[in-house]
Amino acid sequence: MEMPHNITEFFMLGFSQNAEIQSSLCFLLIIYVATVCGNMLTVVTITSSPMLASPMYYFLANLSFIDTCYSSSMAPKLIADFLCEGRAISFEGCLAQLFGAHFLGGVEIILLTVMAYDRYVAICKPLHYTTIMTRHLCALLVGVAWLGGFLHSLVLLLVLQLPFCGPNVINHFVCDLYPLLEVACTNTYVIGVLVVTNSGVICLLILMLVASHAVILRSLRYHGAEARRKALSTCGALFTVVALFFVPCIFIYMRPSSTLSIDKIVSVFYGILTPMLNPLIYTLRNEEVKDAIRKLFTQ
Repeated sequence: MEMPHNITEFFMLGFSQNAEIQSSLCFLLIIYVATVCGNMLTVVTITSSPMLASPMYYFLANLSFIDTCYSSSMAPKLIADFLCEGRAISFEGCLAQLFGAHFLGGVEIILLTVMAYDRYVAICKPLHYTTIMTRHLCALLVGVAWLGGFLHSLVLLLVLQLPFCGPNVINHFVCDLYPLLEVACTNTYVIGVLVVTNSGVICLLILMLVASHAVILRSLRYHGAEARRKALSTCGALFTVVALFFVPCIFIYMRPSSTLSIDKIVSVFYGILTPMLNPLIYTLRNEEVKDAIRKLFTQ
């Protein structure tokens, strides 16, 4: 039976009720522009450079594209609300923003796991790397990441069945799941448990990431100094990205359905800042990418 939706729009309280803090959010526009430019530069550089044809860079290009989309699911609405001083969002727009953020976030988490597997094969089985990580397998793994993100976001269909009859004020700057559950006109305990369970399944991937890095570090004992340095640099970049994305997500979603005052800061960190930092982490530590960027601008 279709549940009633007397609410046609939600009103977002924004990042802060403090006028001084709210007025300082103009820096988010700079961050968002830097995020889009940095990630799209990475995509263009990798796709146009024959030197960056390995699976690692193929996955990195996909990660940069996802980061651009992920940041775009959150930042533009926040920036528009700041510039236009209007924080209303339609019911349909709220659900679209919610689905987009969780879908793309799920894709990114799975893709980071795939990238860890790629590094495991490259370092622990270097002689078999090219035969294992074929172009077909790489495309299949990226497809699995997109499919997994979609399946992860299907739990949000439960939100469509919730009645929203007022109030329509969401204490957040985006339509996130827990703030939305708080304004539903029914008991959302069961849905909250399902959300934690669903997030827990995704977060189990971090165990695979930690295990792969442990195996990699163990295998480095049998490599030369230069090989160890290169492997540690690559894995260090990946582990940094994983920590920046996973830790805030675990803090937000791996707990009972509730909202805390710090949630907004954490959401800005993993939803807006981390997508900007990813291309910096990978390009500044990678001479091949920096050389390809130089050649791209000197052609």
